[in-house]
Amino acid sequence: MYTETEVTRETHFYEAGYGVQFRRRAWNESSRAIFTDTVLKLISVLHKQMDDRRNELLEMRKERQAKWDTGALPEYESVDSEAVIGTWKVAPIPEDLLQRRVEITGPVNSAKMVINMLSRNEAGDRADMAMLDFEDSMKPDWNNVVDGYHNVIGAVDGTLRVEQKNKVYTINKDDKAGVMVRVRGLHLAENNIIVHGKPASAGITDLAVTFAHTARTFLDQGKTPKYYIPKCEHYLEARWWNDLFKLVQQSTGFPNGTLRATFLIETLPAAFQIEEILYEIREHAAGLNTGRWDKIFSDIKVLKNHPDRVMADRSSITMQKYWMENYAKRIVLICHKRGAFAMGGMSAFTPGKTDELREVQTKKVAEDKAWEAGLGHDGCWVSHPYFIGIALNQFKEKNQLSLVPDYPLYPDLIPSTEGPKTMDGLRTNVRVGIGYMNGWLQGIGCVAWDNLMEDLATLEISRAQCWQWKYHGVILSNGKVVNNALIAKTFSEELAKIRQEVDEQVDDEDLAEKLKTQFDEAADAAIKIFLEDELADFLSDGSDPA
Repeated sequence: MYTETEVTRETHFYEAGYGVQFRRRAWNESSRAIFTDTVLKLISVLHKQMDDRRNELLEMRKERQAKWDTGALPEYESVDSEAVIGTWKVAPIPEDLLQRRVEITGPVNSAKMVINMLSRNEAGDRADMAMLDFEDSMKPDWNNVVDGYHNVIGAVDGTLRVEQKNKVYTINKDDKAGVMVRVRGLHLAENNIIVHGKPASAGITDLAVTFAHTARTFLDQGKTPKYYIPKCEHYLEARWWNDLFKLVQQSTGFPNGTLRATFLIETLPAAFQIEEILYEIREHAAGLNTGRWDKIFSDIKVLKNHPDRVMADRSSITMQKYWMENYAKRIVLICHKRGAFAMGGMSAFTPGKTDELREVQTKKVAEDKAWEAGLGHDGCWVSHPYFIGIALNQFKEKNQLSLVPDYPLYPDLIPSTEGPKTMDGLRTNVRVGIGYMNGWLQGIGCVAWDNLMEDLATLEISRAQCWQWKYHGVILSNGKVVNNALIAKTFSEELAKIRQEVDEQVDDEDLAEKLKTQFDEAADAAIKIFLEDELADFLSDGSDPA
């Protein structure tokens, strides 16, 4: 990321106006169509009024983590604040947001995947909503970002079209899932754009571009501009987002409350502030989401230095663990008490290649979604169209807003160290690292790997868990101590297995060699991350230069 001084010295920027600069290679025909004069002016206004506060909030994150690193634990907020004892409700939910039984998610930069998410699957099932993702499932390369902006516009107005292998893919305007956009998080920079001498906020940019280009289209269709906000950690961050929403609407001439947002409760600190976060966004709230995978990553990261909170194998951390179940129940209780949707988590399966494997997967998805519906959630996520119908069958009602369960308001949310810590668990983490980095190096933000859809969140779990096990010298069930040498040896062994799998599955020798070389490079990149002395907050803090 550039410092202000380095930006001043940089000579390869194009002056677009209103204090906004682009890397020259980023200022191409495709991006010029997106960054109109109206959009540039909006980005300038938003950064001038909001970016300093954003950076202050990021500094506060560091201060809180420093306390947790020295032994403190996250805690609940005041029990007598207006957020807790007030009789407030969120603004009434718009009609087009009252049914969200199944939402499908995927990277926004792939036009074909966006069309598939919006459309009916082979069995005739369609998700209620499609969440087009600029965050965990998309690598923020500039071309991906700009393609994503074009795809959002085409998804909203129904004109998105792809020609591929002599086949044309289009959207049925009269029968498509609702469009939702997940912008990038508070911490991410868009390094291809400089605003008033500093790298642009990725989240501000995503919101400005997509709202400016689609809000009027949504309203003309009688629909609501709908957003997902990731990785909120504190109610002051929620307040910042709400103020940003107000400023976006004011600056574009739309009434306050035009847009609606669902916030992912996917960090351990946020789990302690669910009611406070919802209170801050009440005029724009559509609901909250149980972001289970990022939550596991956050649990590890927040408590990484605590020897009594070393997490077990990632595969053993299910929603039935007391701290995960308590967190999900708390979301349902607070959301329904305040009139907001409580969305369940992601089913990350990709369809297996055999009937037997698909049968096992189907059973697991059905059980998971039935559990979420029984808990009181109004809907859930899937990552592949194949599982839409299976998930839909578990949510029998349009929503469950009228259900306010008698769950404890202040349950135990601190994770336990109990559970297996095994060599298989270490191998899974390493294998995910290689598989995911293979996609990342090719500009892909989510990969189908071992019958699961692995996105950035699951990569983050894997690297964080390996770091935590190494830091505390965990002794695995086979008696081996986790250290750099064991991790490196495991990387070597798993890479050898992957290379053998390529030889067994790919008949073309040249293609096989190419794939094996790519996996070699992926393993080299992944092991550097897994063996870092200090655990980085995130794999990336912004986009790569164009």
